[in-house]
Amino acid sequence: MRQNGIHHVTAIAGPAQRNLDFYTRTLGLRLVKKTVNFDDPSTFHFYFGDEAGQPGTILTFFPWEHAAPGRLGIGETQETVFRVPEGSIGYWTHRLVEKGVSHEVPQKRFGETVLAFKDPDGMRLALVAVPGIEGEPAWSDGEVPVEHAIRGFHSVSLLLDKAAPTGAILTDVFGFTEIGREESVTRYKAGDTALGGIVDLREAGGFLPGRPGAGTVHHIAFRAENDEVQAQMVEKLLRNHGIRATEQKDRDYFRAVYFREPGGLLFEIATDAPGFAVDEPADALGQALKLPRFLEPNRPAIEAVLPKVA
Repeated sequence: MRQNGIHHVTAIAGPAQRNLDFYTRTLGLRLVKKTVNFDDPSTFHFYFGDEAGQPGTILTFFPWEHAAPGRLGIGETQETVFRVPEGSIGYWTHRLVEKGVSHEVPQKRFGETVLAFKDPDGMRLALVAVPGIEGEPAWSDGEVPVEHAIRGFHSVSLLLDKAAPTGAILTDVFGFTEIGREESVTRYKAGDTALGGIVDLREAGGFLPGRPGAGTVHHIAFRAENDEVQAQMVEKLLRNHGIRATEQKDRDYFRAVYFREPGGLLFEIATDAPGFAVDEPADALGQALKLPRFLEPNRPAIEAVLPKVA
């Protein structure tokens, strides 16, 4: 079956070293690519994920040293949620306490145990206990034992004034199906996609609009198997919803188009190919600063202005 669902989530952070430390050391994700913001090469673009950086596991950041805090509101991603084995919530609760990470008590949502917490910039995250995933491959470099390691995305939760127009994009363009409702939240699922296959829409009419800044999500990317599938999605978006996407942009590790969905969020459609091992060996992902070809002549100047990270 064609794999739809989330390709990656891109957010805004504060200091680069703090961001790097939290996601690799506290959460135990792999830094799979260290590059720059192609549109603003004075700042890093970090990609965190599983061992191979496969779609459905990738959380990326633009870390700006002096970024002002954002504000959660309608038209924004409320929460980014990861999968962990069912028996690991106790381990993670203890780890967050040990690391001084602000978190809530575990709670039930749609019958699943959820541990919500925030990163150092206030970005809202959560871990969901998923049964039967203990045997899935997992990345560990020793910071988090492999048996408790994060296994890609579970879902994202979007805060909207009205949920139905965004739901129409999810179902018609991206192949999701509504599978349940709980209070003001409607849950959508992309077939049998395990990684990043769920989107929750929380309707909060009249709530304040969000304000971009550190701790907020910049955009959510959805998967397209290839260029042809991406083009079909773009055509359907215009034909059925009157929304025009951007031209295709080559991001080296995937090819992307962007559009504003009806609720105001920036959505991206990203191809699965070519992936993160296109410019460095799979066993060395994230170790070297990689630049797109058009920026390579400027490497000395770019390296001179980027923050120092270890």
